[in-house]
Amino acid sequence: MCCIAEAKARGTCVAVLTGMTTTLATHGEEFWRERIRAEYLEMPGLHLTRSQVQRLWGLDELTCSAVLAALEKESFLRRTRAGTYVRA
Repeated sequence: MCCIAEAKARGTCVAVLTGMTTTLATHGEEFWRERIRAEYLEMPGLHLTRSQVQRLWGLDELTCSAVLAALEKESFLRRTRAGTYVRA
């Protein structure tokens, strides 16, 4: 089995499920950014830790980190001193 980065580099789609955890191979980072963005827009005041984001959407650690970093870079989310992610 190849790693996700290799599959993405080759442009192949690999469906990988580890228990209830979803990976980038199942849905791309853009899908998860839009999904999480929609939830934050729908629920003003939402604040979640990284582990809560992982559990809520069934994301693996790599996918969760990549998506949260992208949303921070876009200035959609910001991380508080308490470690929660809130609307920027």
